[in-house]
Amino acid sequence: MNKSLDITCLCGAVHVRLNGEAAAQFYCHCDDCQAASGGAYVAIALYSVDAVSHTKGELATWMLKTMPRKRCAVCGTQVLAEVPGGAQIGIKANLFPSGTFKPAFHEQCQYAVLPVEDDLPHYKGSPVAFGGTGETVGW
Repeated sequence: MNKSLDITCLCGAVHVRLNGEAAAQFYCHCDDCQAASGGAYVAIALYSVDAVSHTKGELATWMLKTMPRKRCAVCGTQVLAEVPGGAQIGIKANLFPSGTFKPAFHEQCQYAVLPVEDDLPHYKGSPVAFGGTGETVGW
């Protein structure tokens, strides 16, 4: 059975369907995510391009530094980002129903402006599975 999850922007104009399980769920502390979101870090669920379907509404594309992002053309809610050089899409997990975001780690903690103390691994860059060194930081 193929599990799917439907998310919407904050005003409900944009609908996106996510099919299957996320490849990873995590918090990103990189300076690009900080600048684009206006926050200290971003909750992300990573899906393959094939698992994401934009089903309703208009998405506007913009790019701050390195990553093309899409937001609702009506309310401006950031919905997703296209991972450069890969066949993956990062979905803003704040749009998930309560209790469905299950982060496994923090990445890019070298840029952290607000260290988060929890039981998850905190990678200085990225985990090995994402092409990083797997080096962690201790807070």
